[in-house]
Amino acid sequence: MGANPETAGYPDSDAAGSSLTERYRRIRARTRALCAPLSAEDCSAQSMTEASPVKWHLAHTTWFFETFVLEAHEPGFRPFDEAYRVLFNSYYNGIGEQHPRARRGLLTRPSLAEVLAYREQVDERVTTFLAGGAPPEVRALVELGLHHEQQHQELILMDVKHLLSTNPLEPAYAPIRAASSGPGTAPAMAWHPFPEGVREIGHSGGGFAFDNEAPRHRVFLEPFRLASRPVTCGEFQAFIADGGYRRPELWLDEGWATVRERGWEAPQYWRRNSSGGWELFTLTGRRPLDPAEPVCHLSYFEAEAYARWADARLPSESEWEVAQTEAGGTDGPFQEDGRLHPQAPARSGEGLSQMLGGLWEWTASAYLPYPGFEPAGGAVGEYNGKFMVNQMVLRGGSCATPADHIRPTYRNFFPPDARWPFTGLRLARTL
Repeated sequence: MGANPETAGYPDSDAAGSSLTERYRRIRARTRALCAPLSAEDCSAQSMTEASPVKWHLAHTTWFFETFVLEAHEPGFRPFDEAYRVLFNSYYNGIGEQHPRARRGLLTRPSLAEVLAYREQVDERVTTFLAGGAPPEVRALVELGLHHEQQHQELILMDVKHLLSTNPLEPAYAPIRAASSGPGTAPAMAWHPFPEGVREIGHSGGGFAFDNEAPRHRVFLEPFRLASRPVTCGEFQAFIADGGYRRPELWLDEGWATVRERGWEAPQYWRRNSSGGWELFTLTGRRPLDPAEPVCHLSYFEAEAYARWADARLPSESEWEVAQTEAGGTDGPFQEDGRLHPQAPARSGEGLSQMLGGLWEWTASAYLPYPGFEPAGGAVGEYNGKFMVNQMVLRGGSCATPADHIRPTYRNFFPPDARWPFTGLRLARTL
């Protein structure tokens, strides 16, 4: 990669311009396909401050390519619409002003059709630019933009699910991919030991990684055990039945205050049916809870309280990465599977199940820089580093994550009260 300081830390993983162009077209088309089940009204609404309208996601991901690739490198650059520079800037202070996040749902103009036209024009210009032989530092920016787009693909599914859940009709985003065989039985939880010692974690180079995954460095781990699978809905039901949401001794102080303030009694999207049992709202509609499925849509506070109730703890992100590297597998489901919900693990006894895919797993680690971390220069350096406060790390990817977007070193992060992502937990214990 070239020495452009704005792309430092983002290696070019597509040496051939043609392969990068094909990847660009595929990922951009995938984003558009995710919106196919939605109406223009669906795409314009915003159900909470933390979520964004689908129309905004479509425009912002396009703004990224227009701003960081075309504006800086396209000969004779002219913006599609000068107003979009502010409307669809998310948080890049180095670029300029931003429309307030909480008011994105009020942007009835531009229309969805105009946003799609914006995407088409920028796509044509980017692919034409790549075909002309873009230099390595520009290809690196395009690769960053594509992984940014894949993050927004997952955000689209998260935000749409929250939006539809607030509708009294509880509409489905998509039909069920395959007929359910009914509630299953999760394999027995096994505990896999890992000895103490010095290990290395972090991205080692080769292929794409975000800057927050580096530099690779050594950590010392005390001996620990990690559960063979995520905690299930049935196991979390036992926590609820034992008064888990009513017992302050199980909760961090801020977590207990949040439970009381927001009236939490169960994970997000759990619903009581007429007979008092539990049902789930999913992207494929409302259905009975399957006790064998991994429990999903938990905040860090709920995951940490459950772990304490279970006489266990959450793993650190170092423990999680070491365990996945040494013993874990890639089970899914991922976005491409179309399941849109975590699935009951099929494996029993051998190895660690569903370390990648299914749901993001909370860790006990605060989101902080690795030793020696340096953000990229320029506005693109705001991508990760400035959020390294008041957030917790999650690992592993989810049913809404593209399979080629995730890797063992990937560090996701959310505030501890976030419940609308596809989040769950895996238990750890100290030996």
